[in-house]
Amino acid sequence: MSATIVLSALGVCEAWINGTAISDDRLTPGWTSYEWRLHYVKHDVTHLVDDESTVEILVGNGWYRGRLGWIETKRYGEEIAAFAELRILFVDGHEQIITTDESWTVEPSEITSNDFYDGQTIDARRRASEGIHGPAAGTVHAVSYPVDRLEPDTAPPVREIDELLPQKIWHSPSGKVLIDFGVNIVGFLRLRVRGERGHVITARHAEVLENGELAVRTLRSAGSIDTFILSGDDDRFEPTLTFHGFRYAELSGWHLELEDLAQAVTAVVISSDLRRTGYFECSVPDVNQLHENIVRGMRGNFIDIPTDCPQRDERLGWTGDIAAFAPTAAFLFDTKAFLADWLKDVALEQAQRDGIVPYIVPDILKYAVVPQPGAGAEEAAAFWSDAAVWVPWELWRAYGDSSVLEASFESMLAHGRRVQTLLSPSGVWDTGFQFGDWLDPDAPADRPGAAKANPAVVATACAFRTADRIRAAAEILGRDAEANEFRNAATRLRNAFQNQYVADRRITSDCTTVYALALVFGLLDPEQVEWAADRLATLVRESDYRISTGFAGTPFIADALTSTGHLDDAYKLFLQRECPSWLYPVTMGATTIWERWDSMLPDGTINPGDMTSFNHYALGAVADWMHREIGGLAPIDAGYSQILIAPKISEGIDWAQTSLETPHGHANVRWERDGSSVNLSATVPAGSTAVLQWPGAQDQVLEAGRHSIALPLRQHTTTASTFAPV
Repeated sequence: MSATIVLSALGVCEAWINGTAISDDRLTPGWTSYEWRLHYVKHDVTHLVDDESTVEILVGNGWYRGRLGWIETKRYGEEIAAFAELRILFVDGHEQIITTDESWTVEPSEITSNDFYDGQTIDARRRASEGIHGPAAGTVHAVSYPVDRLEPDTAPPVREIDELLPQKIWHSPSGKVLIDFGVNIVGFLRLRVRGERGHVITARHAEVLENGELAVRTLRSAGSIDTFILSGDDDRFEPTLTFHGFRYAELSGWHLELEDLAQAVTAVVISSDLRRTGYFECSVPDVNQLHENIVRGMRGNFIDIPTDCPQRDERLGWTGDIAAFAPTAAFLFDTKAFLADWLKDVALEQAQRDGIVPYIVPDILKYAVVPQPGAGAEEAAAFWSDAAVWVPWELWRAYGDSSVLEASFESMLAHGRRVQTLLSPSGVWDTGFQFGDWLDPDAPADRPGAAKANPAVVATACAFRTADRIRAAAEILGRDAEANEFRNAATRLRNAFQNQYVADRRITSDCTTVYALALVFGLLDPEQVEWAADRLATLVRESDYRISTGFAGTPFIADALTSTGHLDDAYKLFLQRECPSWLYPVTMGATTIWERWDSMLPDGTINPGDMTSFNHYALGAVADWMHREIGGLAPIDAGYSQILIAPKISEGIDWAQTSLETPHGHANVRWERDGSSVNLSATVPAGSTAVLQWPGAQDQVLEAGRHSIALPLRQHTTTASTFAPV
């Protein structure tokens, strides 16, 4: 006999057969654009089925009926529902099929409320149920949903990936019980306790403390409170139908000693269960902490979809964040299936909007009760909407699988063509709403879009990059007509950028972001590159190597400096510890990447803006540069069939090691200073070759295997790599 079960829900669900969980998955079936598709999962449950079996399904609000967004939106639906199909195949070939229908019953639950933002309430007194066949059981009815919209979930499931013990428990100045778990995580508390029947314990969660108390202002309207009502017996509370972003928890109603709490509570960490593939380490502990913060931030924000943050009344699939972070994400973890699945929703949402890629996917903001300017996508926005092109491109670059481009190509085309309709008669993109260089560190706290960079310059540069990426994708796929279409579009945009924004050895708005974008995207002629690179380096020096870019410029500024012979400036900018900088949050004790460069001010107070998160991965996009340029490991060909080994070495870092599980196997580069020499070791996977590039020496081809090479320590002054990463 064999048995399988197919499971889905309008909401989120967990299932048991004969009291045993069918899997360790959480938040099944995840979040998709429910209007057009719904995931299902399939499990082998042969070991759980007996002669007589009971199937139980717990259903929660999840994303379907839960609260979503910082503005009031309609819910996807008013009723949550479960779907299950149990198939039992007997040895004689007979198959029994049991499906959810009106014959099922519903029994009381110990869960009296559940919401991602506001938390979960568990009343353990209700566990003494009269059973599913008892008088407390109720009937169910069928909820309509088109069966042809069900599709298998191909992405890794959300799971519990770690469990942390308290690092410190104490009373706050106001007498509240506080717990510190040491790092900023995403998940929930697991609490084991015995106490008086009806006694209430609440757990509130937050990422940081302010003035010794839990800092909850940054959560905005999200309550982030779990409530536990004791049964009078030994209770175990696990609020698995919610999640919180937190390092600290505040317990109210704890009636025992603090020493007892240390044994009673743990923090359960959840994330989509992605396979780790990329690693980085170097001689500077703060840099290692930064990299670990980037990894942890990605883990906390990759919960079924790539979100912006995991704690406040948002947690949405912002396209701009993943547009910035996709190269880093595809190196650190195997994100191919995860992001390819999300890109399906990008295309579905876009198809309903005449080619407009919304700012978040799935797009709940289109259901805003009172639309707010800039909240919903009235039109495409540069960088954010460009995720429809940039993300599939990075997946192709990382994994070398053109089917990813093929699956997204119509979406890429639709976005590229939509952008062409938005250009002004001069050929630049200076119309409509733009986020621009969002969260420029010089922008006022209450005006995050007030950047130094002219938003039209940013938008036109991004439009050029998008057109050129579509051209390249079309060439890979053999789509000659589209390749020619977007080759011409890219040429027109480049010429318009030059005509409108480049004059007198300056680029309009004369700030680091516009030079970084122009240099990295290829918008400048060779003779212009030299003065633009020098101007960028001058601006970086004049800022005393403090970062001056927002979302648009940050992923590219270190590359712009490095590729134009200003490696020392790139290192100094990267290693800066004063605010604002990548390492400043590390000096302040950060364990994830902050949304703002100064989410916490040097005096320990929280940024006064009403949009401040301590777990946003976007500014961690610098890890892509760390892997390629400090670590020296980059693809020459998509999928790493040919690898570039070319670490760029400057003052401040004495050794570094980078490794990656490529589609061909394990690749590794390690270098270490040794007086006037550098000792370099490399592992090239079978099926790949590598090119070692070193200043002053001819390029050297390395075959598959391990290599150890002593190299002279020389200044990297080349203006560009012979083999530029794809």
